[in-house]
Amino acid sequence: MAGALGFRPPEPGGEEEVQGKMAGSHPYFNLPDFTQPSPPSTPPSLSSNQRCWPSDATKGLLVALLGGGLPAGFVGPFSRMAYQTSHLPSMELLMCRCLLHLPFALLLKLRGDPLLGPPDVRGWACLHAVLNVLSIGCAYSAVQLVPIGNAATIRKGSSTVCSALLALCLKSQGLSGYDWCGLLGSTLGLIIIVGPGLGTLHEGTTGLYTVLGYLLAFLGGLALSLGLLVYRSLQSSSCLLTVAFLFGVVGLMASVPGLFVLQTPVLPKDPLSWSCVVGVGILALVSFVCVSYAVTRTHPALVCAVLHSEVVVALMLQYYVLYETVAPSDIMGAGVVLGSIALITAQNLSCEREGQVED
Repeated sequence: MAGALGFRPPEPGGEEEVQGKMAGSHPYFNLPDFTQPSPPSTPPSLSSNQRCWPSDATKGLLVALLGGGLPAGFVGPFSRMAYQTSHLPSMELLMCRCLLHLPFALLLKLRGDPLLGPPDVRGWACLHAVLNVLSIGCAYSAVQLVPIGNAATIRKGSSTVCSALLALCLKSQGLSGYDWCGLLGSTLGLIIIVGPGLGTLHEGTTGLYTVLGYLLAFLGGLALSLGLLVYRSLQSSSCLLTVAFLFGVVGLMASVPGLFVLQTPVLPKDPLSWSCVVGVGILALVSFVCVSYAVTRTHPALVCAVLHSEVVVALMLQYYVLYETVAPSDIMGAGVVLGSIALITAQNLSCEREGQVED
């Protein structure tokens, strides 16, 4: 009957389909079903290309601080201890340190690179080695004439000032306002440390040797800043290995004749002297490699400013190990230096995410 009149009975599921269409078309039917439990929400995870990695500037500053400044702070006290126990001359200490740089020749041979570097950068690499040998030789001689903390202060302060002046001359290597504030603060801290000592140079019969010690420390800092600038300009895949090996060669060529002409060789006999010599060589090698790496990642002036941590470590060892007096001005200046290092490091901390740099 229904078929004859043109009506058909509703098919199974027809009413549900119609209600579903009405729910999908009418806005009042688009409400969430609170009777069904919702799936737990999970925070979106960063993919491998979205994760935050330290930028090159951050890597350079951290390597300069932890691998360059802190180990170098032990070099001065160990040098002084070797001189006090066995009267080990500075040229002999430099010669022992340069011997540890010669094994880099094996790494260069395994890589198939020339020992003296590519012909186009060979001259600059040799100049870098000469400047570093001059800087280290002046530093080792200065710590035998003036207190360790003051010698390290003058050397690091002069290197920072010279690097900042070179930054003004080279407009391609600009610094931000925070960087300049950190540099001025660290230099001010160094002046606070060494200022009272400079006012008493005229007292006593050793005033001439004290002036000579400070002059050697200043020349060492000047040579260090020039050496870092030269190394930054080198363009070679194996420049780090090359300059490390050349430092050992040039250092031996300068220290061996100078040892027998200007000074008297001494053979250490007690274990303390040998331990100091080995410690100086290893720690200085670690600092050399880390500073050379850091200067390719960030500005040389910032690297020199972060290396002021060497002064703080040297002052601590001067007081707790060598039992030498540390003035209140030294503590105040060390605090200013640490604050400046924190400012420079915090301002340059950044990360890289998806090819962009985020502060």
